[in-house]
Amino acid sequence: MNNPLVSPGLGVIVWMLVAFGILAFILMKWGWPVVLKALNDREKAINDQLNAAEKVKQQMAELKADNEKLLNEAKMQRDEILRNARLTGEQLIEDARQKATVEADRIVENARENINYEKLKAMHDLKNQIASLSIEIAEKLIKQELSDKQKANDFIAGELERAKLN
Repeated sequence: MNNPLVSPGLGVIVWMLVAFGILAFILMKWGWPVVLKALNDREKAINDQLNAAEKVKQQMAELKADNEKLLNEAKMQRDEILRNARLTGEQLIEDARQKATVEADRIVENARENINYEKLKAMHDLKNQIASLSIEIAEKLIKQELSDKQKANDFIAGELERAKLN
């Protein structure tokens, strides 16, 4: 079993060590810094992304808090608007009720005045009719009484006496 790969000679070991040393030197000189730089860049990028994710998470929490605050303010404003609308509606109803009461009172007062006016007018017309009827009756009575000349002279004399006494 004299396989050179399984039991290498001293020359092969020396050349393998020289080749490994050259390869290690080349890798250390030009390869290793590139790999380390790539790893450092990747680590920095991952850290930056983690920091950015943390900032976004914090901003989302702030936005959520702001949204909650805005929602609460909107609810408060909605409640205030509804309360103002309810109060305004009640005030309008009360104003309309007061105006209706005033208008009803005015209409009733006008009706009373019209009734009084019509009553006075009717009484005046009635008095005028009574006076007219009285005058007509008096004329008829006087015509009958004064159909005789002597009675007429006596009647006129009597009325003149009464007029002088008053």
